[in-house]
Amino acid sequence: MTFEEFKKIIEDKFPEVTAEQMEQFSRMDALYRDWNSKINVVSRKDIDELYRHHVLHSLGIAAYLKMQMPDIYDRLRGDGPYSVAEPLKILDLGTGGGFPGIPLAVIFPHAQFTLCDSIGKKIIVATEVAKGIGLTNVKTVNARAESLPETFDYIVSRAVTSLENFMPWVKSKYSEGILYLKGGDLAEEISTAMSRFKMRKGSIHIWPISSWTEDPFFETKQVIYIEKS
Repeated sequence: MTFEEFKKIIEDKFPEVTAEQMEQFSRMDALYRDWNSKINVVSRKDIDELYRHHVLHSLGIAAYLKMQMPDIYDRLRGDGPYSVAEPLKILDLGTGGGFPGIPLAVIFPHAQFTLCDSIGKKIIVATEVAKGIGLTNVKTVNARAESLPETFDYIVSRAVTSLENFMPWVKSKYSEGILYLKGGDLAEEISTAMSRFKMRKGSIHIWPISSWTEDPFFETKQVIYIEKS
């Protein structure tokens, strides 16, 4: 997917995105190519699909919020009366080179993002890309989730591990919910997590990204939203 193809999708799906935000998206390609040549955070063959496999995939969370939680979407953007609201705090756990946090920080300028990863080399890339595209609502942390002293409104993440492993890391770190990008058949994984952590029925919502885009890459990709129990 070229940037021009990506741009057309964004103009269609997120017409509220500004020219400045689109410019930030456009600068990602060169920055990731440059940093990926020094520190491998995206597979060599995958870098040509940066906009489909990484940026657009990350924005699946924004699409879910826009369609299913529009008030939160508007608040994260700072639209309308939310322009004077206290910014929500978002933790991207296991961000790697900055996904999904960096694309979300572009589209949600009124939120404060903390990008966290235990691997220092990856955080270097996320830091430099965020700086390179001019993001002022992002800070990066080289740490494990358990060592973070603060709590957040929401946690976002992209398939860093199974939910059974993920939930203990974050149980005391958020107040509202988790937005988790995952692929494949999730029935058993979700059932196991619900049983182990005694989650109330109806607290987990699964949203297929294929309901938002017909691109075959997203056929099995999903957003999992977990409400705070």
